[in-house]
Amino acid sequence: MKIYGGLDSKFRFVILAAKRARQLLGGAKPKIKSKSKNPIRIAQKEVQEGFIDYELVEIKKEEIREPAEEGFIGEEIAVGLEAMEEEKPKKPEAKAKKPEKKLKKSAKKKPVKKAAPKSEKKEKTQKKKT
Repeated sequence: MKIYGGLDSKFRFVILAAKRARQLLGGAKPKIKSKSKNPIRIAQKEVQEGFIDYELVEIKKEEIREPAEEGFIGEEIAVGLEAMEEEKPKKPEAKAKKPEKKLKKSAKKKPVKKAAPKSEKKEKTQKKKT
């Protein structure tokens, strides 16, 4: 297993390096000298060498929210939708249709000439030769 700067997991290493890289991108000065100018590489090296301090914050039981005792939320939504459907006014059935827009003369499509079947082409070429 690789050593990630004395950290307990590679996931914590990645999170710390990412946060430090954001700080470097925001204008913070690097804590080490490096050949690389890439802030991500610098941040990784800083975390590996132990220059980055961090603190684990434990969540208190008071901060954890308990699920509502009301039950399934979908029931409330379904009742709300039914009430909304009853309140909607009915749409009039017969509406006048809008007249279609006429195309401009330049926008009209020109008829395309279809190519003659091969048998007719052969006949034409034979007539020209004779």
